[in-house]
Amino acid sequence: MPTWLIVLIVVVAVAVLGAVIWLVTQEMQRKRLQQRFGPEYDRTVAEKDSPRAAQRELAERERRHKELDIRPLSASARERYVGEWARVQEKFVDQPSDAVAEAEQLLNSLMAERGYPTEGYEQQVADLSVRHAKTLEHYRAAHTTQQKRDGASTEDLRDAMVRYRTVFEDLLTDGADDEHRDEHRDHHDRRNGHDHGVHDRTGHDHDRAEVHETDQQEADRRDTDDRHTERQASANPRTEWNGGR
Repeated sequence: MPTWLIVLIVVVAVAVLGAVIWLVTQEMQRKRLQQRFGPEYDRTVAEKDSPRAAQRELAERERRHKELDIRPLSASARERYVGEWARVQEKFVDQPSDAVAEAEQLLNSLMAERGYPTEGYEQQVADLSVRHAKTLEHYRAAHTTQQKRDGASTEDLRDAMVRYRTVFEDLLTDGADDEHRDEHRDHHDRRNGHDHGVHDRTGHDHDRAEVHETDQQEADRRDTDDRHTERQASANPRTEWNGGR
């Protein structure tokens, strides 16, 4: 086989292998983004010119999100926000339109305290989509109602409040499990440290038991030797006594 033909076959094989690897990588990326963004993936694909453009957009959201200082709320902050939400919800009874406006303001405050920028609605949606894609449609629908709240019916305003509450609870509790796991891990480490102390004392007691057992064995051996000597003396007392003299 000519050398040029061997080279051509190798080049074609490498090109085919590279294409296969690229296709597999793209498919894995698509599945990963679909799993992470859920309905937001399909929405972005519908808004963009192609699935690849949508994937680039979502990957850029992930990159931006990694640069944000997103942090969980402290227990006291969660308790404070729960109280503020209860106040806004009570206000809905007499002033539904104002309550919906305050609900969005409270949600914005919660986002800011968690570390999300709040400079614009569209950017808010993009940033939230990375970790809160499941409740994002609720946020969009509630925001739309809030924008036209003066002309919205009481039922529409009530629906907006319910949707805001869904997003609010999602943001409120996200990260709380991580904090709980950290606390549980600290408690577990402290408990293990205590157990190690018990283990050390047990080991010390075990050593003492071994020493005690060794002493007992020595005492038994001496007692056996003494009894043997006494039996010999009883068998020939005169000889033993004379020998002693």
